[in-house]
Amino acid sequence: MTPDPSLTAARTTGPDWWRDAVFYQVYIRSFADGNGDGVGDLAGIRERLPHLVQLGVDALWITPFYPSPMADHGYDVADPRDVEPTFGDLAEFDALLAEAHAVGLRVTVDLVPNHTSHLHVWFRAALAAAPGSPERARYVFRDGRGPDGDEPPNNWPSVFGGPSWTRVPDGQWYLHLFAPEQPDLDFTNPEVLADLETTMRFWLDRGVDGFRIDVAHGMAKPAGLPDMQPMEDTGLLDDHGPGDHRFDDDGVHDVHRHIRTVLDAHPGAMAVGEVWVSDDDRLARYLRPDELQLAFNFKLLTSDWSVEELRDAVVHSLATVAGTPAPACWVLSNHDRPRHVTRYGGGELGTRRARAAALLQLALPGAAYVYNGDELGMPDVDLPDEALQDPIWERSGHAERGRDACRIPVPWSGTEPSYGFSTRADTWLPMPPGWGPLTAEAQAADPGSMLSLYRSALALRRTSPVFAGESLAWLPAPEGCLAFRRPGGLVCLLNLSGDDVPLPEGEVLLASAEVGAGVLPTDAAVWLHA
Repeated sequence: MTPDPSLTAARTTGPDWWRDAVFYQVYIRSFADGNGDGVGDLAGIRERLPHLVQLGVDALWITPFYPSPMADHGYDVADPRDVEPTFGDLAEFDALLAEAHAVGLRVTVDLVPNHTSHLHVWFRAALAAAPGSPERARYVFRDGRGPDGDEPPNNWPSVFGGPSWTRVPDGQWYLHLFAPEQPDLDFTNPEVLADLETTMRFWLDRGVDGFRIDVAHGMAKPAGLPDMQPMEDTGLLDDHGPGDHRFDDDGVHDVHRHIRTVLDAHPGAMAVGEVWVSDDDRLARYLRPDELQLAFNFKLLTSDWSVEELRDAVVHSLATVAGTPAPACWVLSNHDRPRHVTRYGGGELGTRRARAAALLQLALPGAAYVYNGDELGMPDVDLPDEALQDPIWERSGHAERGRDACRIPVPWSGTEPSYGFSTRADTWLPMPPGWGPLTAEAQAADPGSMLSLYRSALALRRTSPVFAGESLAWLPAPEGCLAFRRPGGLVCLLNLSGDDVPLPEGEVLLASAEVGAGVLPTDAAVWLHA
């Protein structure tokens, strides 16, 4: 792609460029297929850079594109310092990086430090070595319980279903909090930490602008690996939830301090953590001056469509960062959770609410992450059983369908699958019929579309002084509504009341639905300068 100098992304200058940046999450398998095999790749991202510039985002987060047997679609990394041939090669990545930078887009990539693939050279060496060997010390190997050691070392379940321990032929067991093909590393081993730093420098020296850290609360395990206790209300073991003691162990902060040291040696580089903790104070610990610059706050992503839950999400998210150097970091959807169009009711209702939620998210102070397809209003897709690929489906004994529904490829153009995503109709996950009106091509021509709303919202957010400041003040609002003001003068009103409500005084900058006769319809939001 030859960059068009008239298409330049916005504010990506300065060492703190990330503080109010809008990041765009590229789930690489599903964004754009450049080589015609039905799977998204680096070449596809290069081809679609103009879309991202016109959209108005500041930076990309690209999910793992490293060599992998794809047991968890790339989050089982066999070599963190190379490119999976399915996605391209290092030359392709370097070209993408150069072209993105040329049009003003920052590029961040995934770090997966908690575990490797079972095909990683280290793990193959561990299996070939004896118990107690230096090779096994890089992972969490333990002897089993019971007279013959034939019971797992503890009762931990895998996040993906089944036990979190697998026995090897010599009788020892290895820990995998996720799939058996994802053995956990032991970060008490200096060699493991040193290798992570080597990986970071490899990509930073190539020019990447930062990292998203997968399972950023998981690298340290509790001393002695004690059994999990049943939750009081259900009798079930807590599994990856806020009370899961296998995660958020205090030792994880030593790892993050090492990560920050590497980042600080590359001015302008940043990291955002995937940290699943519900306690504001616990999350704030990851945002101390010598740790992460950003941490996803998932409260918006997990909130129901109600005044109480949405306001609580904003209040708690701002409280989390209040005593830290970090801004808030807002998320509505990602590759692991149902898309918000579907969460909010699906169909016309879910789309209407998703439009309003977009204005809520982008009006809030701090950084924001947009998942690929959010700007098109993509819903989840109910796939047939035979199409499911997420390991959760098999590991749960077909009890949980997994995350495939929110990972459907992005529709770009045309009226039939694969809608310009690929030259093939049979994409890695099937695309449904009837998505012609959802394509980027169709929406670009419609000023009332979701895509046009996102473009307008991001242009205002980028250029208008009313978005100044990293705080907000709550305003009186009609019952069933939320309203707040930013220091620069932006007022955002969100109507969840079920009825039309009067607009506040001020100049209407943008609305998620048509506002007439001075009223805001239900399930809609408006930006005003007041």
